Amino acid sequence: MPLPRRFAFAALAALGMLVHGAALADQATVCTITVNSADERDVMRRYLPPDRYQFVELVERGRPDWLASACRKRVRCDVLVISGHFDGGDEFYSDRVDARESLPVAEMERVSCGGDCGLFSQLKEVYLFGCNTLNPDSLHAARDELARSLVAAGHSPSEAEHLSQALAARYADSNRDKMRAIFKDVPVIYGFSSKAPLGARAGPLLERYLQAGDGPPVGSGQPSEKLLALFASASMTTTSGVRDADAQSAYRRDLCEFVDDRVSAAQRVAFVHTLLRRDMAEARLFLDPIERTLDALSATDRAAVPVEQALAGIAGDGATRERFVNYMRNVDDAELRARMIAVGARLGWLSASQQGAEWTRMVEDRMRAANLGARDVDVICRSSGGRGVDPAVAASMHADGRDIARSAILACLGDGAAHAAVLHALTNVSDADAAIVQVYLRHHPIVAPAELRNVAQRIASMHDAKAQARALDTLADNRVSDVESLEALARLFPAAKTISVQRAIAGILIRSDYQAIAKPDLVRALREKRLKSPDGQDLIDILIRRMQASLGKPA
Repeated sequence: MPLPRRFAFAALAALGMLVHGAALADQATVCTITVNSADERDVMRRYLPPDRYQFVELVERGRPDWLASACRKRVRCDVLVISGHFDGGDEFYSDRVDARESLPVAEMERVSCGGDCGLFSQLKEVYLFGCNTLNPDSLHAARDELARSLVAAGHSPSEAEHLSQALAARYADSNRDKMRAIFKDVPVIYGFSSKAPLGARAGPLLERYLQAGDGPPVGSGQPSEKLLALFASASMTTTSGVRDADAQSAYRRDLCEFVDDRVSAAQRVAFVHTLLRRDMAEARLFLDPIERTLDALSATDRAAVPVEQALAGIAGDGATRERFVNYMRNVDDAELRARMIAVGARLGWLSASQQGAEWTRMVEDRMRAANLGARDVDVICRSSGGRGVDPAVAASMHADGRDIARSAILACLGDGAAHAAVLHALTNVSDADAAIVQVYLRHHPIVAPAELRNVAQRIASMHDAKAQARALDTLADNRVSDVESLEALARLFPAAKTISVQRAIAGILIRSDYQAIAKPDLVRALREKRLKSPDGQDLIDILIRRMQASLGKPA
């Protein structure tokens, strides 16, 4: 017997809703995180059919918690496209002045480990459009550094080599390793092993691929050799996420103890203690999250009984403290050792006086090292905090005036003769020593007018154009304000024999109070005596325009 008409219409409507619901269920969700260029996202939107792909932009402009907002909305991504600069390896960021959004790696780790957020739980493909996103090079723990520390801590050379190999294989210490840990179980992760193309170039390459349509469907979880071939000149590569059977899966579980929102502050501190009880070479590889955990403890956290007890448990663990200090003393990387000293103090293992003694010991050890360089100077000058060393110790660390690295370190510790030697070296050093002088001047800029004038006059009298440009570039970050020194450098401009020297002078003047020396005859000399630039408009032209504007003349 036929159904009444109203029931027939209702049945058809219900069937239509079921079909529509099935179609939506078959759609792949393409999540985009656009912190810089939108070219890649827009190309995908244009070429992926809307009946098969729905797009969700996760970035909410002006809202700092946009990733957490996506978790609360229970968004589930099948495909993830991240566009942003990634040179430093700590976050995706934008080079646009008006952009405030960024995507820290730590936040990605939190989302990945958080059981309450399924944002990444069903991913099949990830596209990382940023430089070095899949760079395999170690960021912190070089295997030879681990091996040296293990030998110094008492392991035999063969044991140290075996253990350092095992640790290097297990722990995520490269950008590629980090991304594999974040995107667990994801079949295909695209990224770049070195420099990535800007969006204006990446967009058209992606468009060519999608136009051809002869690769595996986006979101299929199958790597595309054709896409890799199109981006081959730009270092595109692919990998897959960590799986439970992989060596790095244990590292990921440990990492999640630090970032999972479900883990309390007391539990995190207790886990720090657990890590520190392991082989110290292994614990050292978790120094970054240990520092972040200690940084995150508020006064309220520390006052809570469970946290207080967990911290007291670490402070009272004498055996672990001894192993930590012994390992720390055998680390020959100045930055790592300085960080470990600071962590030891925060864990209650070093009093203020002990911390100072360990820092002095580190300086003495590095001063005896054959490979002392600019990085050591930077670390020691930055961490000195205005403190010097015992005069007897300083005398034992005496540096030859030709030894710029040691002179720079002694100068940072308050040695006036060493300071004079570093300034003298500004106009008489190699490329390597120039880098050391530059680092020193960042921490101790020249402020005395007499010193500035002396340096400026010596630079002006140099005959080697390459060395002269190098000296000027080294001085550039000093932000010269002494008018007499600026005038001496300005007089050098017309006599300069190379464009590099003229650009270096322009770099100093444009960072200084150039309005104090802006005169019509100087502007005219800049215009008439500037050497032709092979690259078109440059810093010299910008300086000329700004000086003209300061004189009230049209550019």
